[in-house]
Amino acid sequence: MGESVHSAAASALGYQHQTWWALLELLRADHARPDAAISLELHDDVAWEQAESATELLQIKHHQRGERRLTDASPDVWSTLKTWMDTAVPSDVEGPTLVLVSTQEANPGSAMAALRPDSRDDEMALSALERAALRRASGRTREAREQFLELGQADRAAFLSRITVMDASPHIDDVPALVRAELRWSLPVGHEDLFLAMVWRWWDERALELLQRRRRAVDVGMARAAIADLRDQFSRQRLPTIVGHEGTADDVLTATYGNSPFVHQMRWVAYPPVNLRHSIIDYHRAQAQAIRWIAEDLVAADELSSLSRDLVDEWESEFEWMGLELAGAADEAAKQRAGASLLKALSQRNGPCLHGRYHEAFFVRGQRHELADTGRVGWHPDFQHRMQTLLAES
Repeated sequence: MGESVHSAAASALGYQHQTWWALLELLRADHARPDAAISLELHDDVAWEQAESATELLQIKHHQRGERRLTDASPDVWSTLKTWMDTAVPSDVEGPTLVLVSTQEANPGSAMAALRPDSRDDEMALSALERAALRRASGRTREAREQFLELGQADRAAFLSRITVMDASPHIDDVPALVRAELRWSLPVGHEDLFLAMVWRWWDERALELLQRRRRAVDVGMARAAIADLRDQFSRQRLPTIVGHEGTADDVLTATYGNSPFVHQMRWVAYPPVNLRHSIIDYHRAQAQAIRWIAEDLVAADELSSLSRDLVDEWESEFEWMGLELAGAADEAAKQRAGASLLKALSQRNGPCLHGRYHEAFFVRGQRHELADTGRVGWHPDFQHRMQTLLAES
């Protein structure tokens, strides 16, 4: 049990490292490959492509610190070569560049050491790898070794000419600092950690799209624009969206807020269930967002108070019109319809708020529900009496 758990954890860490490494590749390539795009688990672990054709394939190998060196007999080496022999046409000298990125350090005098970009020796690498292939013809690398030896001498040389080994590469826990270093000129002063968290959230969403095949690749221009947009949210003219949809599972939030006054207010007007569920999410996100803004000194509490006053003023006018249109002795069904229509109409008025600094509609909708939660606004014509009863019973 312990060994299988360790193996699963190592695999999970390896996959996470791949996705993080892809972001680092994107940031490092900003100027070197302005028209290129990166993919995950499409052509290879990570791959660069241009016009949907792979130009560089990367195999990413992650190991715990202190594990043995990368040798020419390593399973990582032969599993990587097998993958490329099967998919990358070894004899094609014009084929994609092949890069083995490993956290292990290559053994001195090995083919892997000879394929480093700064001390490359193709002839030595080929000779050393041929010896390694002949030395052990059994075990789990047997098929890959035999396949390598079955290539002609010229094909083996062509194959190795495309391979580069980036050994002793950073471990997964080093990557966040490297990402931060790549973004150092974009970091908003005083909000560095928040900005980086937003970049990571953006990348996690893109990586999931790539792995689920909902997106083919992320190009450098897209990454540059997305990061610039995140950075711009920290200007005096804009506020960042800190709280995304993750962590807002419908069933959990419905259970959490199901007995809250603002939810009762919607039930009193028979608000449709899908809209009610969305309203709960809006409330949750708006509250979390406001708390984070204040904690990060992005918004002052009096700015939020001013927004609340504006929303109450808006509601008072519409609530009065609703009462006049009901004209006295309306039955309960008519009151519910009127209240639901009032909430629907107000929910569609979600322009910029906080002096035009924020434009996401969910925030204003959520703020209205916060006011409903305290009884400052309501939807049913008799909401005030009902709120008094509800609060007295709670």
